[in-house]
Amino acid sequence: MSETQVIGKTPQKAEEHPMAKILRMDRIPHIWCSTCGIGTALTSFATALEKVNIPLDHICVVSGIGCSGRIAGYVKLDSFHSTHGRALPFATGLKLGNPKLKVVVISGDGDIAGIGGNHLIHSARRNMDLVVLCINNFVYAMTGGQTAATTPLTAITSTSPYGNYERPFNLPHLAASCGAVYVARWTCLHVRRLAKSIEEAINKKGFSFIEIIAPCSTIYARRNRLGDGLDLMKFYHDNAIIKHGADTRELDIGYQDKIIVGKFVDIERPTFLDSLNAWNKKVLGEKFREYGGPND
Repeated sequence: MSETQVIGKTPQKAEEHPMAKILRMDRIPHIWCSTCGIGTALTSFATALEKVNIPLDHICVVSGIGCSGRIAGYVKLDSFHSTHGRALPFATGLKLGNPKLKVVVISGDGDIAGIGGNHLIHSARRNMDLVVLCINNFVYAMTGGQTAATTPLTAITSTSPYGNYERPFNLPHLAASCGAVYVARWTCLHVRRLAKSIEEAINKKGFSFIEIIAPCSTIYARRNRLGDGLDLMKFYHDNAIIKHGADTRELDIGYQDKIIVGKFVDIERPTFLDSLNAWNKKVLGEKFREYGGPND
């Protein structure tokens, strides 16, 4: 956008988009489908970045392959688009290579919990200092709408035309049981609550996991005859029960059923680097030099 624009004969200064400091406006409009919830999730992320206690040049974004993974290309942060399912090990390498960074992984349920599920388990177990925003659209949306590890029972997909019979992951329970110190779930229409949750996760040390419910507006909604994406987003928003501190074992998502959202886990425990430094100090004694210290 030019610095000035002419309306009639009176030159006026063009108004800057309120999120222009965070988003790459030269890449707008985005490529996501109409009424897709990924855009509102990105809005919440951008809102959170304006309030965090960490300088933006110390924050980087890592994504994998999939619709949600395209977020990395729309933010004015150092960002990395990794291979399918490998966002978490890539993010781990960034964190260990430069411990001063706050690394945020933004990708979809297929990328994080499907093909990348093993990395999710061990990143949480190690309590890597990472933030994971998992946008759950219930299917492998970019590759044709196949059944995913998060597809609700009985839902129709391209590979379950008569309904899904495989039990889906309960993602908050998976993350919490593996060791995550911050676990939450919101729908993509809980924009203010989601932004606050992302802000908390970024300001916290340790492995933080937020599930963002955003059913695919093009494939999932159409195949199941559930209206458009906005109808589906409103359904989950309006049928969400906010229950902070809920037992994560009770957070399964049924087909077109009420869901529980909120902040479920917020605890403290040593991060991977905290444990590494403590162990090295014990073993090496006076020879110890903190990993990630000023001389690294």
